[in-house]
Amino acid sequence: MRTAVITIAHGRHDHWRMQRTALSGGTHASLADRHVLVAISDPGLPVDEHAPQLRTMRLEGDPARLPLARARNLGAAAAIEDGAELLIFLDVDCIPGAGLVAGYRNAALAANSRGHLLCGPVTYLEPSGPEGYDLADLPALDAPHPARPAPGHGQTVTGGSHELFWSLSFALETSTWERIGGFDEGYAGYGGEDTDFGQRARTAGVDLVWVGDARAYHQHHPVQDPPIQHLDDILRNGARFAERWGWWPMRGWIDAFIDLGWVDTDGSGGYVRVR
Repeated sequence: MRTAVITIAHGRHDHWRMQRTALSGGTHASLADRHVLVAISDPGLPVDEHAPQLRTMRLEGDPARLPLARARNLGAAAAIEDGAELLIFLDVDCIPGAGLVAGYRNAALAANSRGHLLCGPVTYLEPSGPEGYDLADLPALDAPHPARPAPGHGQTVTGGSHELFWSLSFALETSTWERIGGFDEGYAGYGGEDTDFGQRARTAGVDLVWVGDARAYHQHHPVQDPPIQHLDDILRNGARFAERWGWWPMRGWIDAFIDLGWVDTDGSGGYVRVR
């Protein structure tokens, strides 16, 4: 099964280098045939000639409101044009575990998970030392995020909740991607487009499967919690989502914004920024 890994990125150049290093061999038993990088308003993203063969796409957009949905669709279109049968989407912060590519590929071929939306467990790493992360150390650091299913190696969990889909690490066959219809490019900036994709998969009759062998490791970077810098995006994208699906996503963040006095209810089931 011809496989492409798709990464979208703006900045995080060191994280990109580590991801490429992991995908270029080392302990990986099975490499992807193609790695597609969609660089969003970032001509400085470094490229290299290591396997898997790299194809770089450039997409311009407002750095304050990155077109994440558009970037993923562009990457998928390029991979399909190159003959990919399996699309693996990997966040630029994620280092693929040694078995990630093979794990997704095997799951895509298995009778109980073929044609489904596949997600792998992700471990959030502590800050690295001055020498960065050592790929050989990652298995010992394995501690997947507790809010998502984390089956063991060689195991899958079928019938997963589509509300728990995340875009950090997922895979699906090209035919399944086309069945879902890709990401809604009406979402711009931070938040909502991946939750929407999960719901689009659900309505298309595509089950969610968690794949224990497809492990990834999220490299540490500073975050603001709740992400005040993305407040306007979250409210705008949340309203788009709620109009379509009848409920608001990202409620944990919205509740935190309310507690901080940044957001209030608008009297009609929505939310509005108040300062």
